[in-house]
Formats: sequence, C-alpha cells, structure tokens
Amino acid sequence: MKFKKIACVIALATPLLATGAIAEESVEAKKKGGALEGFNRAMHGFNHHLDKWLLKPVTKGYKWITPDPVERGVSNVFGNLKEVINIPNDLLQGKFKQAANDTGRLLVNTTIGVGGIFEVADGMGLKKSEGEDLGQTLASWGVPAGPYVVVPFFGPSTLRDLPAGAVDSLAFDVVRYEDNISLRNSVYGLRAIDTRAQLLESEELITGDRYTFIKDAFLQRREYLINDGEVEDDFGDDYGDEDDDY
Repeated sequence: MKFKKIACVIALATPLLATGAIAEESVEAKKKGGALEGFNRAMHGFNHHLDKWLLKPVTKGYKWITPDPVERGVSNVFGNLKEVINIPNDLLQGKFKQAANDTGRLLVNTTIGVGGIFEVADGMGLKKSEGEDLGQTLASWGVPAGPYVVVPFFGPSTLRDLPAGAVDSLAFDVVRYEDNISLRNSVYGLRAIDTRAQLLESEELITGDRYTFIKDAFLQRREYLINDGEVEDDFGDDYGDEDDDY
C-alpha cells in the first residue's frame, strides 16, 4: 500500500524535542500554509543539510561495512524494544487483543529470539502491528493535533505529538546506562543510523517541493495510524511541482 511506502519518508531526522507554546493560527495564516510556515521551512532546511552532510554519509558507511544479517539483527532489536511503547498505548486505547499480541511478541522475541536479535514471534502467528504511541492515544481521546511543526534535529511533528514523543522516548529507554554516557550515546546513535538506513531507497519517492511533500506524507501517515488504516488515499493531490533547495 502506498502509505507503507511513504511512511519511510517522514523521518529524515528522528524523534522529538520540546518546544514553547504555539499561538493559534489565524485564517489568513492558514491560507498561506500556517502561522509556522517560515519557521518550519527554516528548520526543514537545517535538518536536511545536517542529514545530507552528516547522518546520511555515516549511514551509507554503516550499510557498506555491516553484513546484512547483522544489520537485520540490529533492526530487530530496536523493533522489539518498540513493543515496550506499543503495549501501554494498546491498553490506553482499549485494544486489548493487540496488547496481548504485542506482549507475546515482546516475551517471545526477548527470550527465544535472544534479546530481539531474531524475529521468532512472527513465525508463531504473533504478527507485528503498525505500532502505537502516545500521540495516537491522545488522538483517540479526542485531543486535536494542533499545528504542524518541524523540530530542529528531529523532524516533523504536531503540537499534540511533541510532548507525546518525549514521553515515548523516555519509555523506550528501558536499558539502564548508569554513568556510562559513552554507551548510552552509542546506543542512541546506532538507533538513529538504523532508522536512517531504512529510508535511503525511499528518498526516490520525493517529488516537487520537498518540504510540502514531507509535510503531506507525515500528516497523512499519522491519520492512517490513528484510524488504523481506514483513511482515504488522496496523498499528493495538493502539493506543488516547484523544487526547492532543501
């Protein structure tokens, strides 16, 4: 499905940072693309150039020197840790069957799969879900998304997803690093590189104005996840054809 392809495009940086309060958009501002259009485009450009000159080259080097089985194992480990976020959000949304499935996946892959290195649960009928996060939970409770915002270093978000993303990031940190800051930073760096490695081929999907394409992809992907896939596929109907330098 097209959504699964464009899902990769939205993370040209990684998770989220906190930001200050954002004023409500005026009608005129919305016509021009939002009150934060100027800020968002500036941050989009900053993030893109940071990715272009740092993260992307490092990621290409990682893929070049890392054997495919090792790379796959690293991705499996981080995917397994993501279940720690999925399970409580399943429960908060009343998705008890999915919570049981995700709990089973975590237990099976952590034990039989040796810490998640090997994907064992899928072969046992415990299928991997699209995933849940606190932003989706808040949406299911009726909290509006608020304006779209691009966060320095971390990419696309909405006002609702900013604090949600921070909480999810804390929940992801299930490993105790104590005073080993070097180990902690290495794990975070590897996670960022692993995420970026999954996006390299997807960049070919980007056409027209890069900022608008990524914004549309992100917002429609979020709608798709919040509605569990029940959303009309009208992606790309509104963005323009003009290229930018970002």
